[in-house]
Amino acid sequence: MNKLYPDAPTALNDIVANGQTIAVGGFGLCGIPEALIAALRDSGVSGLTCISNNAGVDGFGLGLLLESHQIKKMIASYVGENKEFERQFLSGELEVELTPQGTLAEKLRAGGAGIPAFFTRTGVGTQVAEGKETREFDGLEYVMERSLTADVSLVKAWKADKTGNLVFRKTARNFNPDVASAGKITVAEVEEIVEVGGLDPDCIHLPGIYVHRIIVNKNPEKRIEQRTTREI
Repeated sequence: MNKLYPDAPTALNDIVANGQTIAVGGFGLCGIPEALIAALRDSGVSGLTCISNNAGVDGFGLGLLLESHQIKKMIASYVGENKEFERQFLSGELEVELTPQGTLAEKLRAGGAGIPAFFTRTGVGTQVAEGKETREFDGLEYVMERSLTADVSLVKAWKADKTGNLVFRKTARNFNPDVASAGKITVAEVEEIVEVGGLDPDCIHLPGIYVHRIIVNKNPEKRIEQRTTREI
């Protein structure tokens, strides 16, 4: 099975549709699938529910989809520096389900593992727990959280072989593996593709069974959200 596609638009062409749930990897602007997000914007699909740690920034990352009003609901843990996200949320244009960061990661991991729900201490006694089942274990109260899956998952990795085995770099490993496993169809954007056997098996972070399509983006922008420097 050939998983390698010539570009992002081709990889998304027959799998994205209006009203889908799309999970997108990345942490801030680190490890986001830049080319795939741009191709999703250009596809024109709308009414999307997006699951991601945050929604990028104005004019970049998922911020592109917010500006084009293709997202109807965000499931995220952090609003971040995105003023358009804030504006749409406060005006009621965008439905937002804020989720504690660790809970969001576990919702995706559990979804990918076929676990429908789990109990956590996070959020007990707060608005996060409103309307949810709670249960006591060993004298402590826990809230039940439903897991998350997506129609399509978009992730960014450093390297892949042609069967879809992925290697992530540093902070880009946050959320991307869990997002990949939670997708019914997962598309990976990578900087380098190698032949089968070209990756050390001990260094593979995500097995290719979770990855259905691959595109290569050799020169991503890798924008820095908040650049902080000091004089030497």
